[in-house]
Amino acid sequence: MFKKIACIRIGGGQVTQDAAEEAPVAVFVNGRHLTTVILSPAGLRDFITGYLYTEEIIRSAGDIESVRIEENRISVLTKNIFKRVSVKKTILSGCGGAISYIDTQKLPAIDSDLTVFVPDIEAAVAALPVSGTLDAVALATGGRIVACAEDLDRHNALDRVIGHGLREALDFSLTFVVGTGPVTSEMVRKCLVANIPVLVSTGPPTALAVEIAEETGLCIVGSAGTPEMAVYTHAERIEGIGA
Repeated sequence: MFKKIACIRIGGGQVTQDAAEEAPVAVFVNGRHLTTVILSPAGLRDFITGYLYTEEIIRSAGDIESVRIEENRISVLTKNIFKRVSVKKTILSGCGGAISYIDTQKLPAIDSDLTVFVPDIEAAVAALPVSGTLDAVALATGGRIVACAEDLDRHNALDRVIGHGLREALDFSLTFVVGTGPVTSEMVRKCLVANIPVLVSTGPPTALAVEIAEETGLCIVGSAGTPEMAVYTHAERIEGIGA
């Protein structure tokens, strides 16, 4: 996901550095264009599986009949080839389109009794790859990472690990997500769809992410790996919080 590029340092001298690759990839489902995404051009089978799942277009990896990956294009056939699909809209409109809001009643709620120990969170954060260029997201059980992906966008990386988990038949209710960067409402939505009960990140959450997570049973841990690590929602899922 990197290529060498030449550059001239401000202090003088020409050097080559690793630059992250990005590519526009058109997604077609059952012969119709669904969307075009900008992402790192590798591991696309995991990405498309997770993306279609978190957009609630498929319910399992078995709903996919075939995937064809070409340059800048992914073509998917589902078991029901006549199904018309569209991208899930996180922002909903009301009152004739004059008001935008997120209706948490239309989002799934977490169904899991998982609790996570603080040392397991710390171990999973420490195991995350740190490239300085790409966002990293992983699925973990205990302190052990079972799936990991990097991408230009942490939302794409989250889709990748969810896709990998679907293809490996993981029980998401027994896992937690750990990643880099701020926690957004879209990351919360993807975890809700997959029934992942705990979302840990090295950055803080947005206020909207906290609001949605509180109403839907998702535990958010922010600023992980720093002295400012804190639990923002559903602290009952975390064992080992200091008094």
